[in-house]
Amino acid sequence: FSNNSILEGATERLGFDAILPKIGGFSRYSQLLVALTWLPNIFISFHLFSDIFFTLTPRHRCRIDRTGLPEFLRNATEEEILDALIPWEKSDSGNWSRSQCEIYSYSNGTRKEAVHCPDGWVFLDSVGLQQNMVTQWNVVCDKYWEAPVEEVCFIIGFLSGYLILGYMADRIGRRKTFLLSLILAIFFGILVSVSATPSMFILMRFFLGSSLAGMYLCLYVTRLELCDPPRRLMMMMAAGFFTIGGQFLLLGLAIGCKDWRVLQGIITAPLALFLGYSCPRVLVESPRWLLASKRVPEAKEVLQALAERNGAAAESQLVDTEEMLTGLTLSCPGDSEISHSIIRLLNSRNIWKNILILGFTTFIAHGIHHCYGTFRKNVQGTPQSRFYFSYLLSTGTGGLACLFLCFTVDRFGRRGILLLCMTLTGISSLILLGLIEYLNEAAILPFSILGLFSSHAAASLSVFFAAEVIPTVIRGEGLGLILALASLGKLSSPIMDLHNQHGYFLHHVVYASFAILCILSIMLLPESKRKPLPESIRDGELYRRPSLLRRRRDNVPLLSTPNPTI
Repeated sequence: FSNNSILEGATERLGFDAILPKIGGFSRYSQLLVALTWLPNIFISFHLFSDIFFTLTPRHRCRIDRTGLPEFLRNATEEEILDALIPWEKSDSGNWSRSQCEIYSYSNGTRKEAVHCPDGWVFLDSVGLQQNMVTQWNVVCDKYWEAPVEEVCFIIGFLSGYLILGYMADRIGRRKTFLLSLILAIFFGILVSVSATPSMFILMRFFLGSSLAGMYLCLYVTRLELCDPPRRLMMMMAAGFFTIGGQFLLLGLAIGCKDWRVLQGIITAPLALFLGYSCPRVLVESPRWLLASKRVPEAKEVLQALAERNGAAAESQLVDTEEMLTGLTLSCPGDSEISHSIIRLLNSRNIWKNILILGFTTFIAHGIHHCYGTFRKNVQGTPQSRFYFSYLLSTGTGGLACLFLCFTVDRFGRRGILLLCMTLTGISSLILLGLIEYLNEAAILPFSILGLFSSHAAASLSVFFAAEVIPTVIRGEGLGLILALASLGKLSSPIMDLHNQHGYFLHHVVYASFAILCILSIMLLPESKRKPLPESIRDGELYRRPSLLRRRRDNVPLLSTPNPTI
């Protein structure tokens, strides 16, 4: 047998789930460690959704130099001056409005052709922040593309961070990768707030996104790996509520700060508090990962500390724990470590199948989410009220989606609820695409809300589902790949903005068609409800549903077929 085979055999005999009852189970101290991983989600949420305020383009028009007005306009009213100087334009929807990028020039009292704004712009109806990237650097008209480019770079930063730092989390550990990401996030967050040019702002936001991705991924994986199966879902969904709470709080911060530099400083400064997580008592290295990767001395140290602080002080429990750890040391002599790479697992077809299906589902759920926002643009009211309504609606449906998952996923299973959410997403899209010409605003809004709700639930559940079925030894890389595909789906929104929403209908049709394909592929996934997490590659390969072509004796429905015992 190879050395890796011997070590993986030891994992099967002595995994974290076998040791957990001996060290006090998922008791008070373990619950406290998990709760501490929730708090950073608030501030990660601040940074993640701040892009909405940093790149929001308010209504604008050319600035009028009153010293250069023709004689007949010197005593005119504001409305008369606007009518004389600002051309009217017809939008794609057929509505007429004043031009935002041109102004008539006058010579000797005679009006000439319209020219681009020579004296800058006046910004009207600012929402949230009074000054942001757009208003400070006049990122409008010929420069409008810089705002969606910033959004694209920020999302690509997250994508690259998930891939690179996910790989590091499986090599040097979840805790070390989190602390490295935290230091980088503070550093680049400060550089963002002092950016002097749009180019510097965009570049620093890219690196900030990469750092935040590492923080989010490491906390997610650590939280999952500390939990026991019965309470795994609730602990993960609680973190989702902290993220939603941060999104709600961000709106109030933006209104109160008014300036983007102040907001960036306020949401970056608290990250320094989490440097206290460098203390091993506050954030421990994942003992499940230490055991799976055969880092025996570190695993013994962490497990003994958990046993003491969990109150597992009974002599018999401590003796049993010490015997188990001694057995692990004898099974794995020396400093041997198991090292796997997700790229090298080409023969692990079942693991790849699960990753590809859940990655595709995550990509579609995140990509189609923004499509439902377009149907809310006809809401009546001022620009401010429309923005606040849209923002609160999107955030509120996210909170309801998390609440829905809390009450249903452990009862009906991951696979069945994911199938339901993607079905509702597909139905909402088909109705909006096929009947949009025949529905009024009162009828469109409920289907938009349903689409927002179901797509958010599908996105959250597919990431959680993937984290449960990917083996511990490659969970950082595997989940990083899943979240990178989620970021890839989010790119569709700023890319559509680059094209001024042209081709939006076809874009939504493609996503809706893929959502139907997701429904078919989800049925090929295993069910992970209340089951132990797979630790080794062998465990991950066994984590499957029976073949659809094989004759089964149990006659259990497709969505309820149990997995083999791991």
